[in-house]
Amino acid sequence: MHQALYRKWRPRTFEEVYGQDHITSILKYEVANSKFSHAYLFCGSRGTGKTTCAKILAKAVNCLSPVNGNPCGKCQACLSIEAGTETDILEMDAASNNGVDNIRDIRDEVVYSPSNLKYRVYIIDEVHMLSTSAFNALLKTLEEPPEHVVFILATTELHKLPATIISRCQRFDFRRIATNVLTEHLLRIAKAENIEIDESAATLLANHAQGGMRDAISLLDLCAGSRQKIDNELVYSTVGSSGRDNMLAVVKAIAEKDYDSLFGAVDEVVASSRDIAVFWQDLISIYRDLLVVKTSKNAVEYLDLTDSEIASLSDVAKMFTIERMSYHCGMLEEAYLSMQKANAVKRIVAEMTLVRMCDERLSSTPEAMLSRISALESREFLASSVTAVTTQSADAVVTSNDKPKRTPKKPKFDDDDEDFRSDAPTTMKKAEKVSALDANDKNVRVLRPFKSRAEVLDRMIGADPMSASFFKNAKWYTDESGRMIVKFNSTFDIDNMRVFGGEEIFIKVVSQVTGKALSKKDLICEANTESKKDELIDKILEAAED
Repeated sequence: MHQALYRKWRPRTFEEVYGQDHITSILKYEVANSKFSHAYLFCGSRGTGKTTCAKILAKAVNCLSPVNGNPCGKCQACLSIEAGTETDILEMDAASNNGVDNIRDIRDEVVYSPSNLKYRVYIIDEVHMLSTSAFNALLKTLEEPPEHVVFILATTELHKLPATIISRCQRFDFRRIATNVLTEHLLRIAKAENIEIDESAATLLANHAQGGMRDAISLLDLCAGSRQKIDNELVYSTVGSSGRDNMLAVVKAIAEKDYDSLFGAVDEVVASSRDIAVFWQDLISIYRDLLVVKTSKNAVEYLDLTDSEIASLSDVAKMFTIERMSYHCGMLEEAYLSMQKANAVKRIVAEMTLVRMCDERLSSTPEAMLSRISALESREFLASSVTAVTTQSADAVVTSNDKPKRTPKKPKFDDDDEDFRSDAPTTMKKAEKVSALDANDKNVRVLRPFKSRAEVLDRMIGADPMSASFFKNAKWYTDESGRMIVKFNSTFDIDNMRVFGGEEIFIKVVSQVTGKALSKKDLICEANTESKKDELIDKILEAAED
């Protein structure tokens, strides 16, 4: 029967463990000098060597003739452990043995001496799956085990372990393995196994493994099953990825609002029976690279890409503002989470999200607004630059009798919109009340939250709970003149508040708390119009974008 490559190429000494030198060097020193700990905690992402190092350490501490901290692999202890027949090495999966009874069995066994080896070693994998009672049962034994016992705990989710467990162990953090290290090892395995593979294809496999050696070797084993030379196309078809060039084409289509290309890209993924979630992950990865190129001066240091690939990313990144890319990243993440739901139709989620990414006007989120404002600012900057250059050129050729005329483009608004009709005399007053569009306008109010709101509410509740209930749901501000502005949810609330005499009580309590007399004319009660503000801002943006 075929043996999986990741099992066949599992390291048997610390020297064969790649990408974890900061850990293996310490473990070798401890074994060589017989200064190893009674309890270890190996934590890190999957496929980075936690269980492998645990098994090597179990052999090393029991090896009859260790070589520079490594197990010799030839003595009786090493051979029996390697064959899996040694009863003094107990490997337990906490995912399926997570009860307190399983830990009690261990606690009862540790008092007995090993039958064949120098040390009895307990390897508990996925230790974060233990129940609370199981952790409590393990505490005392883990802190002061017999001299002939070594515990090795492994986990991918360190945050789920109690601090009392972590503090009793010597902790080692396993890092994700660098892409170049993975690539070199894959090429080494391929050569030994007579597998033909391009170096670029090995790099692609390493990138898909995301720092996990086991995942990288498993992908190599999967691609090698085709019994043909492994190139980029074979990797893309086997893994279900769309390829970097195809993903850049999708991003360009988003920038150019090419809906046909976007629907075609999704249709191609579905027609080829690939997982849309994988396609979506590739798109998220491309946006990550674009953000790095857009924001970093040393993008080469953070991207495992060739110079030509980085140049292609730079060309596409110029088509977006940072605000728009940030808005897109948020939508991509939201859509990916939606795809994980049980009844989600991934194709519909993907297509609708891509359409919304093309046109920010289809979304009312603050991120979408910010993206639209950023685009307007860029457009105004370019327009002002062109106008300045044109004016300078015209000054050089226009005579004194020439009178060039300029007709400014008027914004378009709906005829039935009262706020923007030319015959509406209150247009500027409404605009000033609704939003501070001009920060230098002296008529614009500057509102600050009222600081003593909690104390005033407490006293009002004690004096008149009914009146206090209306003010509790309102928003309180002070302006530059020292007046109180209270914004209620509706005019109905204002009328009811006044019926119950709420104004007089409010003025009295505020005067007591602040120490300043508040008159009735200094209290302004308004209905909250934030939704109207949002509609007005949206209309202004649409007019400017036209």
